[in-house]
Amino acid sequence: MDIKQVYIDSKALLEGHFLLSSGKHSPYYLQSARIMEYPQKSEIVIKELSKLILDSGIRIDSVCSPALGGLLVGYELARSLNVRFIFTERVNGKMELRRGFSVRKGEKILVCEDIITTGGSAVECGNEVRKYGAEVMAYAALANRGICSIYNDNNPQQDSCKLNPNIPLFALGNFVFDTYEVDDCPLCKGGSVAIKPGSRGN
Repeated sequence: MDIKQVYIDSKALLEGHFLLSSGKHSPYYLQSARIMEYPQKSEIVIKELSKLILDSGIRIDSVCSPALGGLLVGYELARSLNVRFIFTERVNGKMELRRGFSVRKGEKILVCEDIITTGGSAVECGNEVRKYGAEVMAYAALANRGICSIYNDNNPQQDSCKLNPNIPLFALGNFVFDTYEVDDCPLCKGGSVAIKPGSRGN
């Protein structure tokens, strides 16, 4: 599957001046919610992702996603894998398992995001379920920003990746975009203002 073309066709590959969750700026942004906008189309994409996971032979009991970005992808992936779905959410800046969700000791969890950049939120989500004795078996996302290494791919893992390199990351492809520190952003120097799609007013 050409995941880049899927993003383009879904108008989910945005061009402009964007503030990323890492704090850096970029002329490109992946708006994965647009991929999930039409369930019939998103089902095709999710089946491709679930096939990668099933073909690996890794056993999964449940999928857990960090809210908000990973919810739709995680739910549909759990449905495709025929396993339970739960999620964590931030409370006072800290990722927590709430709403009556629980995990048992030894439960095998796949942590699912929409996009993996450095993997920070996925790691926080995984650490939360580990507190209760669960085991994180894998990470998954529709796409990877090229910083972390994905399963059965030759892209090297960069130092800024927060994922454990011994735990596989499943994704449908890599997107490698230019990113800039705020103080060294040519877009800012050109006079434009970075926006964060999905935030209030954007």
